Amino acid sequence: MITEELQKLYQEYTGVPAENITELPSSGSNRRYFRLTGAKTLIGVCGTSVEENDAFLYMAAHFRKSGLPVPEVHIVSENKSYYLQEDLGDTLLFHAIEKGRATSVFSEEEKELLRKTVRLLPAIQFAGSDGFDFSRCYPQPEFNQRSILWDLNYFKYCFLKATGMEFQEDKLEDDFQKMSDVLLRSSSATFMYRDFQSRNVMIKDGEPWFIDFQGGRKGPFYYDVASFLWQAKAKYPDSLRQELLKVYIDALRKYQPIDEPYFYSQLRHFVLFRTLQVLGAYGFRGYFEKKPHFIQSVPFAIQNLRDLLKEAYPEYPYLCNVLRELTELKQFTDDLKKRQLTVKVMSFAYKKGIPDDPTGNGGGYVFDCRAVNNPGKYERYKPFTGLDEPVISFLEEDGEILRFLDSVYALVDASVKRYMERGFSNLSVCFGCTGGQHRSVYSAQHLAEHLNRKFGVKVELVHREQNIERTFEATV
Repeated sequence: MITEELQKLYQEYTGVPAENITELPSSGSNRRYFRLTGAKTLIGVCGTSVEENDAFLYMAAHFRKSGLPVPEVHIVSENKSYYLQEDLGDTLLFHAIEKGRATSVFSEEEKELLRKTVRLLPAIQFAGSDGFDFSRCYPQPEFNQRSILWDLNYFKYCFLKATGMEFQEDKLEDDFQKMSDVLLRSSSATFMYRDFQSRNVMIKDGEPWFIDFQGGRKGPFYYDVASFLWQAKAKYPDSLRQELLKVYIDALRKYQPIDEPYFYSQLRHFVLFRTLQVLGAYGFRGYFEKKPHFIQSVPFAIQNLRDLLKEAYPEYPYLCNVLRELTELKQFTDDLKKRQLTVKVMSFAYKKGIPDDPTGNGGGYVFDCRAVNNPGKYERYKPFTGLDEPVISFLEEDGEILRFLDSVYALVDASVKRYMERGFSNLSVCFGCTGGQHRSVYSAQHLAEHLNRKFGVKVELVHREQNIERTFEATV
């Protein structure tokens, strides 16, 4: 039935039937997409909600007239359930930055695509709103208290309650109301895309194009920034996120002056709100509709929530208590533990062999301490180890061990930072010296304390030749 209707539209538009009709992978919505090939390659769309289709068709025509990069709609069925639009290819921005998302190390090419996208965002928000009839939006013409509370309750009913957590609904609702008041103090007559994220941007000839904007409405520009830069599975490192925020603010200044401290303080509230809204969607699409992509995204959104709660939101005390309890639920902490980094630091004697790596990852760093002045060649230090004050004083007064460790810290710190961003679970660092008693023990002990203090990671410290083991628990 669907392909027959799309074939009719294709023949009406091109004058000839399509040679082939192929359904494309579905997204999170109930719309279905098809590629029709023949005299011209087009994308056919079947949408079950005529009101939503009508909103998209109006927006697409308006944005095209405004010179914005959106697909052109060529022909629409009489009942507005089907239409044919321009084919932008197959490359979503989400897939174009796939390597960066997998490793948290984004190439310059990937970064440039992200920069281009955030530079364009103010155009659709401000230029796109010029002459725009917001009454044509569906299901709401603007971001208002009703839509805010609807999204917060979406989170409450579709995600929070699904976890089995107990909470006091009246206190939660009080904080929901406070959040609504904070968000609405940023109201503006701009177009709010609402689901602006890398799955809704396509890359054609190296340039970003906007798709799936039919849920847009009048609302504050903060929402789209939060939606894009804190997209759960995009996994942008904070350094990249901050860089892209600066790019966005520079582009935004074309349309209005920006008070940066206020911008950043207000953005935090939208990031929290968007994270809750997304968890509600993941709960509904994943737990109720059983769509695996959404279930797989939950741990990333929970981690975003953990990161946000590191800095207090004094406006919402009860909500924050509930959210902290939520992030500590066993089903989420078990997943977190799987992805948390443990660094194993060992001291050893070369004459007894380099330690094996029990994780099966093939080992990590092995540092040779034997170039450092050896206290073991002096009789008075032989009874002691690198944990004892006489040896510590000797090594630090000599100074060679401190310069050695400065170089070690630079290398290992960079690896720990990347391993944490990439979700790796194991890193090993071994220090060897002649007897595994003085220099290697001092170095291993100081690195273990340094990593736990600086990064909060779990460190398992082993002084092999002394049969000493100690664990520094994670604080992150």
